[in-house]
Amino acid sequence: MSFQDKVVLITGGTSGIGEATAKLLAGHGAKVVVAGRRTEQGNAVVDSIKSAGGEAFFVRTDVTQEEDVKNLVAETVKKYGRVDVAFNNAGVEGSGPVHEVTVEQYRHIFDINVLGVFLSMKYEVEQMLKQGSGVIINTSSILGQVAMPGASVYNASKHAVEGMTKTAALEYAQQGIRVNAVAPAATATDMIDRFAGKEGAGSRAQLAALHPMNRLATVEEIAGAVAYLASDAASFTTGISLPVDGGFLAR
Repeated sequence: MSFQDKVVLITGGTSGIGEATAKLLAGHGAKVVVAGRRTEQGNAVVDSIKSAGGEAFFVRTDVTQEEDVKNLVAETVKKYGRVDVAFNNAGVEGSGPVHEVTVEQYRHIFDINVLGVFLSMKYEVEQMLKQGSGVIINTSSILGQVAMPGASVYNASKHAVEGMTKTAALEYAQQGIRVNAVAPAATATDMIDRFAGKEGAGSRAQLAALHPMNRLATVEEIAGAVAYLASDAASFTTGISLPVDGGFLAR
């Protein structure tokens, strides 16, 4: 699976799944643009890639701000001339039962999880249409395909991501652009630490037990699925959401 000289843009690339994907694709020859709000962490990811012999640079980006996203794509094209792969991974957890969710919580979740994906695709597609090709992968969730009590707005945000992914796939299927989503189950990230506690915590163990494999995914396992969707091995694949879920959806 080669990404030699492919230009890969990753939002939410400063940690977790985004960081793992950046390192994986850079290791297979990609030129990686790491985007996120946290400059120190973003530069650390870039330094790690460079120390391993890869190529990368960081662009500070808040995906809820249109000018930031527009600038991210422009800076990528300015440096590398194109955007071959975009992994729209920036996201946030949260929510609760419908009657407990505040308007502020709703807006925060939807601004990052939905508006952020919309703005990213808007400017990525614009560039890919000029090129005549490109691949987009959005981070959804198994909760974009099924519901879970207590996560009402988060569920809704990921269902929205799946809807946009499918629609964009149809809109650009004849113009050389593939659009898919990856749908992780619970994955060992900082987000899960905030949601369910650190390794060994009771709620984390209960969360793992919801999966037939009785464990959480690793970030590297999700990155591997993203790499497949981004690669030429998936050249006839568009409009899907690929679960990486330890059997969760098979029940």
